[in-house]
Amino acid sequence: MEGLTKAYPGVVANDDVSFEIAPGQVHALLGENGAGKSTLVKMIYGLVKPNSGTMTLRGQPFEPPEPRAARADGVAMVFQHFSLFDALSVAENIALGMENPPPMAELAQRISDVSTEYGLPLSPDMTVGDLSAGERQRVEIIRCLLQNPKLLIMDEPTSVLTPQEVQILFATLRQLSAEGTAILYISHKLEEIRSLCDQATVLRLGKVVGRCDPRQKSAAELAEMMVGSELRPPSRTPAEPGAPKLQVTNLSLPAPSAFGTALRDISFTVHAGEVLGIGGVAGNGQDELLSALSGEAATSGATVRLNGQPISTLGPNARRALAVLAAPEERLGHAAAPNMSLIENALLTGATRQNLTRNGFIDWAATRRFAEQIITRFDVRTPGPGNAARALSGGNLQKFVIGREVLQTPEVLVVNQPTWGVDASAAAAIRQSLLDLAHNGAALVVISQDLDELMEISDRFAALNEGRLSAPRPAQGLSIEEIGLMMGGAHGMEVAHHGTA
Repeated sequence: MEGLTKAYPGVVANDDVSFEIAPGQVHALLGENGAGKSTLVKMIYGLVKPNSGTMTLRGQPFEPPEPRAARADGVAMVFQHFSLFDALSVAENIALGMENPPPMAELAQRISDVSTEYGLPLSPDMTVGDLSAGERQRVEIIRCLLQNPKLLIMDEPTSVLTPQEVQILFATLRQLSAEGTAILYISHKLEEIRSLCDQATVLRLGKVVGRCDPRQKSAAELAEMMVGSELRPPSRTPAEPGAPKLQVTNLSLPAPSAFGTALRDISFTVHAGEVLGIGGVAGNGQDELLSALSGEAATSGATVRLNGQPISTLGPNARRALAVLAAPEERLGHAAAPNMSLIENALLTGATRQNLTRNGFIDWAATRRFAEQIITRFDVRTPGPGNAARALSGGNLQKFVIGREVLQTPEVLVVNQPTWGVDASAAAAIRQSLLDLAHNGAALVVISQDLDELMEISDRFAALNEGRLSAPRPAQGLSIEEIGLMMGGAHGMEVAHHGTA
C-alpha cells in the first residue's frame, strides 16, 4: 500500500497510509477505535475505493472494484460480525460464499479435508444455528481457506472465543503462515498480538504513527503507541457492599427461538456498590439473561426484585423509570437504531430518566445536549450528534451506547460485552465508568466473554453454561482453571444451593 487516502464528509478515515506485508508474515494492524483500520481493510477487500494512492499484490497493480475481484486475486477476509444463515448447514453456507461451488457431496468432502488439515474440526452437515460462536468462526475461516488465499485479513477474530478456541485458531494461523500465506491481523487484545504477530503497523487518526516488532514491546508500550499517551489501568476503592439491590430467584425462561437458549432456575443477588461478573462462552444464555433483567422478556411472579419489590411483570420503560438500565451486546440493531442519528438514539432510552419529553412532545434541544454530553464524556469520535449510528466505527458506537446508560445514573445496570471491539484506552475508560457507578452505590451485572475484564472489575464471579448459572464466588483468588471449569458446566453441587453471598 502506497499513500492510500480515503475521506468522508467531515472526516479523513485514512491519510497517506503506506506499508507492506511479506508472504508468510503475520502483520498486526493496531489503532484506537476510529483510527481507520476498518476503512483500510475495506479498501484492500474491494468494499471501498480509495481517493488516492496505489496498491500492488505480488508485484501486480491491485485495484479491486468489488470483493469478488479481491477474492479472485487471492485476498480473503474473516469479518468481526459473522455473515451466516442459522437455518442452513455448514456446507450450504460455504457454498453461498463461493463463485462456482462444486457439487454438494464434493464440497462436503473438501470441507472435511480442509478442516482436518488445519485443526479446525467441523461437520459439513451441521446446522449453523446449532454451532457455538467458535465453530461459526471456523465456518468463515474454512470458507476463506477453500479459496487458497495469498492474503488473509482477520478482523477481531478472537472476540467471541474461549481461551482454548483461541489456541486452536492461533495454531491454524501459524500453519498458514508457515505455508506462505500473508495474514493481516486486527485485534485490541495486545497480548495476543505479542504472541502471534511478527510485525505491527500502528494507526492514529488515520495516519501511520509507528511500526514495530510487537514481540519486542510490552502490551502497555503498544497501547501507548496507539493512544499517544500513558495508559492508566482502572482504579477502584474497595468498599463493603450495601443492602441487596437486585434479587433474582428461580428464574426460568423458554428459549426465545429455535436457536436461542432456555434459562434454567437462575438465582443470584447483587448488592448496592457491587459488581457481579458473569462469564461464559457465547450462546449459553447471555442475551436471554439480559432480556429477562431489562424487561424485554416477560417473567412471572416475583422472580426479579428491585429493593425487595417485584418488577418481573414490568417492561423496559417501566424498569428504566425505576433506574434499572441495560446495554445489550448487539449494538447495531438492538442497542442502537442504525439509520437514526445519535440524537435520536439518545432519546430512545433516555427519554424517561433525562426528561426529554414534555406534554407528549420531544424536547429536541435537551435531547441534543444529552447526546453531546455522551459524546464528550465518552470520547465518541464522530463529526457530530446528527450523524447516523451506522456511520460510527463499532468501538465508537459501543462507547456511545455504554455512555448513554451510565450517564442516566442507574441504580441497577446490566451490560453484555461492555468493551467488545473497543481499544485499550476506551476499554479502560468504560471499565472505570462502571467501577465509578458501583462506588456511588449502583449494583452492576457485567456479562462478558473477556475473563481478564471480569477479573479486573468484579467483586463476585459466576458462569453461564447452557442457561444455568453457577453459584457466584468471590472473584479475588479465582484461578483460570477454576473459571474454565465453571464455564464448562462443572459447578459441582453448588448449583443446587445457589449461593447469593
